[in-house]
Amino acid sequence: MDRRIDITDWSLIRAFLAVAETGSLSAAARRLGTSQPTLGRQIKTLERQLATQLFTRHARGLSPSDQGQALLPAARAMQEAAHQLGLTAAGQAQTLRGTVRITASQIVSHYLLPPILAQIRRAEPQITIDLAPNDSPENLLFQEADIAVRMFRSTQLDIVTRHLGDLPIVIFASRAYLDRRGRPQTPDDLLTHDLIGYDRSELILRGMRDVGFDATRDWFALRSDDQAACVELARAGCGIGFGQRHIVENDPQLEIIELGIDLPALPVWLAAPETTRRSPRIARIWGLLEHGLAPMLS
Repeated sequence: MDRRIDITDWSLIRAFLAVAETGSLSAAARRLGTSQPTLGRQIKTLERQLATQLFTRHARGLSPSDQGQALLPAARAMQEAAHQLGLTAAGQAQTLRGTVRITASQIVSHYLLPPILAQIRRAEPQITIDLAPNDSPENLLFQEADIAVRMFRSTQLDIVTRHLGDLPIVIFASRAYLDRRGRPQTPDDLLTHDLIGYDRSELILRGMRDVGFDATRDWFALRSDDQAACVELARAGCGIGFGQRHIVENDPQLEIIELGIDLPALPVWLAAPETTRRSPRIARIWGLLEHGLAPMLS
């Protein structure tokens, strides 16, 4: 006899997935924004409905039982269906009132977007903005963001992307540092100065090698993979750095060092889920971001 169990409460499946993926009730409760006792009751309810034990307890927390592991693929399929339902519903919204969540890298969020978002708020006061600075790619299909400003093209399926242009990269330092140490006149002069570069990222190293420098990590006197920190280190007079032209041009304490070196530019892409890209609210903010970023791009 075929024994089927009808589970119609999505919250129970969501609770099961959160515990399975985080490994504890407390971490899952934080992810879902609920209480640990509530989550515990939901797990017990689901176990009672399924007549099986979904988790085993160990010293580090909870792990799915054999029965729980067997249910994970179907539970994740339900999660994906729920996300797609939400995306489709959001795409059908026909009002400019509401919230748009934008994600961008730390440095773009700190230095490029604030004046653009101020313009957006003046143009569309009924739309509120959530800004999520994050150097890790956000999963747009899971509604972690409505629009992403990225330095690479998204390869996710069902994502609309547009290349807006490129951010020119320049060599720069604080005026105070250059007044104290002198201004480099040739590319080789850079090697007599304190250079600010990345720690684990090889982005600057690859750029320098592309223009003929046999650069290594130990060329840099100060290193950080946080690009905003690198800008602040240069502003404080720690040495010569590499950064986006627009940031340097708009800071009276900083000065561009022109040495005839053509550094590789950073591409700028907008990305959004295909199902929501054409909704009036998302489309409006997309267009305003394009307009605001355009003067900074080459």
